[in-house]
Amino acid sequence: MRPLQIIACVKVVPKPEEVKVDTKTMTIERGEVRSEINPPDMNVLEMALTLKEQHGGKVTVIAMGPPLFEPYMRLALAMGADEAYLLSDRAFAAADTLATSYALAQGIRKIGDYDLILCGEESSDGATAQVPPGIAEWLETSQITYAEDLEVLSDSKMVKAKRELAGGYEVIQVPLPCTVSVKIGANEPRFMDMERKVWAEADGPVTVWAASDIDVEAEMIGLPGSPTIVDGLAQAESTERKREFLEGTPEEQAKVLVERLRPYL
Repeated sequence: MRPLQIIACVKVVPKPEEVKVDTKTMTIERGEVRSEINPPDMNVLEMALTLKEQHGGKVTVIAMGPPLFEPYMRLALAMGADEAYLLSDRAFAAADTLATSYALAQGIRKIGDYDLILCGEESSDGATAQVPPGIAEWLETSQITYAEDLEVLSDSKMVKAKRELAGGYEVIQVPLPCTVSVKIGANEPRFMDMERKVWAEADGPVTVWAASDIDVEAEMIGLPGSPTIVDGLAQAESTERKREFLEGTPEEQAKVLVERLRPYL
């Protein structure tokens, strides 16, 4: 089997505790919050690098977002990825999952040869899990969702995955090329290599593509290509747990607590 060509799709998301939404545009504000690589995408990077170590080949990272995402692409290079591409253009802004999966698929087409496309199961800021299947449909590849473990069979052009189901799991085998969404916690992401970090920050190959650099139709990207409309925003009510304070001495409190818990024992 020839060396693997692996595409690792990553997204940079706001830290969950700092998520803010613009009530006028109904979009997430990114300018004044700290960001991080989407947690499941860190598992994607680890899986891609492990497969490269097992079979040889190349790991290429791709993301879509503003220029501030570039340092995170270099973080992926410091972990062990070979090259990175960032789709960055105002024309991509306000994209929903359809427009996002289309733009990423077209970016992957331009990158060229690929055997595996790995994505996180979902993003922490959107949580739709729609982009990985969307990429698979645009590129007409096999697809596996919610993979906990992935194995490329050396004696065939097939990939086998352990896939999470409600109450259990299944083992599924499909032909390459394949798009896989990876479960959060599927592995333990490695630390960056400090020697590679120096190289990644100075000379790491990060290529930035505008919309004009990839073969996209203007009406298919960004807001024009996004049929999903956010109609409104509402603050979810917080529910507080019932609390009751016991009075008396510790011995008296213990007796009352035992009586309260007895029906549940």
